[in-house]
Amino acid sequence: MYAVVGCNACSNLWLVEGRQQTAQCSRCGKTHQFDRLKKFAETDDEDHARELRASMLANRSDHGDAFAAVDSFSELENEIDDAGVSDREYLEGSGLDADEIADAGASTSEQAGSSRTRKETVLDAIRTLDEPTESAVIDYATEHDVPAEYVTRCLDKLAQRGEVSRSRDGYRLL
Repeated sequence: MYAVVGCNACSNLWLVEGRQQTAQCSRCGKTHQFDRLKKFAETDDEDHARELRASMLANRSDHGDAFAAVDSFSELENEIDDAGVSDREYLEGSGLDADEIADAGASTSEQAGSSRTRKETVLDAIRTLDEPTESAVIDYATEHDVPAEYVTRCLDKLAQRGEVSRSRDGYRLL
């Protein structure tokens, strides 16, 4: 169930899914008791609820006629692939070789597919090393192109958040 509801503080309209205890206005942040909210419409279909909200906003701003002339969200979503020029047309129109760019992108994607974030690399070091001391974790991470300064800060933050424990023997994931 989706409801189009309104805020009595700022007149914002938004969608609420299900029957919640409270709902927070997406504009001003005021928390409302769901049962006391003004429900302008209720429907089981999310797209229909979005249409109703959009229609109400258009009518509120005196653009109801223009909104009525536009197709529904679902129809517009289906037409989006046909709108504008394709990537290939754009690249070739700019004087670039689309095939060469696609090949370069594919090789970059293959390299990036095995890449990890800096934090993931630090966590991998703790997970895989037999003795994950600070110096061993730094060595592991720098071999994977993570700066030593980052590793030190990351280890401190992970320990502060309780994601790892720190002892004189090294680090351990919690």
